[in-house]
Amino acid sequence: MQGYIDCHCHISSREFDGDIECVIEQSKKAGVLALVAVAEHAGEFEKIIQLSQRFPGFIFPCLGVHPVQEDSAQPRGALPKDLDSAMPLIEKYKDHIVAIGEVGLDFTPRIVSTDAGKELQRQVLIRQVEIAKQLNLPLNVHSRSAGRPTIHLLKELGVENALLHAFDGKPSVAMEGVHAGYFFSIPPSIIRSEQKQKLVKQLPLENMCLETDSPALGPEK
Repeated sequence: MQGYIDCHCHISSREFDGDIECVIEQSKKAGVLALVAVAEHAGEFEKIIQLSQRFPGFIFPCLGVHPVQEDSAQPRGALPKDLDSAMPLIEKYKDHIVAIGEVGLDFTPRIVSTDAGKELQRQVLIRQVEIAKQLNLPLNVHSRSAGRPTIHLLKELGVENALLHAFDGKPSVAMEGVHAGYFFSIPPSIIRSEQKQKLVKQLPLENMCLETDSPALGPEK
């Protein structure tokens, strides 16, 4: 059967609570064979697992702590304490998940503006890389405004299996990831992104995947 796999989406988002059955049905009609559902924080882990059980063979769960966390409705960089409730759940569901994600680095200035904050994000990523290695799972990686440091850290840690989603760095930096064996997933927002259009022209086809990052990064803002 020919079709598509959405390699990075947020199907557990509240936006889908009212019509999840319709969303899944429309996805299948559009030729989607499977959704890889990523997490951002421990609070949604159980929901993602439940969705994968509700739609077996179609929704495949990833669990991980995103580099950006909400704190009193204000975004901030991830901290080691954010892993405290996540790690036991990853251990609990280790036989059900297909990757550790969404993890990574986000050096957007409004999120983290100090070297100390960046180092805390690195520590969170390092711990999750260790878990991925222990479980022999790939990583589903976020790298906004941090493409080069993310790829360099993954390589330094000996990561062999990683997918970098919606990569916003230079093609030359992406090629460092290609040479390390990493994959890059491209969202629908490519049609309004000159950077991503340049990126796909240089990435080898065998290193490219598709994603929606739904409900974000659609073809329209």
